[in-house]
Amino acid sequence: MQLFYQANLLEHAKELFFDKEESRHIAKVLRRKEGDRIQVTNGKGGWFEAELDLVDQKNCRAQVLSFELRDPLPYELHMVVAPTKNNDRFEWFLEKATELGVTSITPIVCDHSERTVIKPERLEKIIESAMKQCLSAYKPILLPSQSFQQFLAQSSTIKGQKLIAHCEDQPKELLKNCIQPKGVYTILIGPEGDFSTNEIQKALEHSFIPTSLGERRLRTETAAIAAVHTISLVNLV
Repeated sequence: MQLFYQANLLEHAKELFFDKEESRHIAKVLRRKEGDRIQVTNGKGGWFEAELDLVDQKNCRAQVLSFELRDPLPYELHMVVAPTKNNDRFEWFLEKATELGVTSITPIVCDHSERTVIKPERLEKIIESAMKQCLSAYKPILLPSQSFQQFLAQSSTIKGQKLIAHCEDQPKELLKNCIQPKGVYTILIGPEGDFSTNEIQKALEHSFIPTSLGERRLRTETAAIAAVHTISLVNLV
């Protein structure tokens, strides 16, 4: 099954029109023909079945046959992660987190961050591609990058459990033991050099719970995926 994505598609839409890039993909790469049925999502839970009635490399069109609003994840997970120095690793995290199940992602710049600039346009494409690959009707929201201090300044409005995974030798409980199923979670994951001592202290002052992902020290992207996987397992079993 091939899933297509149109962000502005509304529930009562009767026709779908594809841009030049997507039309070329449909006609030349996938070799679809008039009469073929396709699945399309708006990334907000809407799932459309449609039938192609015009296939051209520059302009494809389909008629909507049915609409279904699919159930979201049984939890809400906001991952707040410092982008890695190697951009490929952060992109890998975005791809796998989308496949496993995440609601939103905020890139943060910390005291020890080696990467302070990201290209959201490319990251959005990675997320979109992963959403289509895993046949999800929900596209994770990529929020604007901000500093650790900026994020904490607005953290009082965050609902649900707030957790910070760090490597310092402090009392911490395993993530799988301190989360409540079917909940709302915000998890902070630091850069390669971990959060600074000051950042950890500030997070605790803002009611973040210190948590552990196990005895081994993990790379940033591995730690972030381990957190997403843990939340997924606790909620989906």
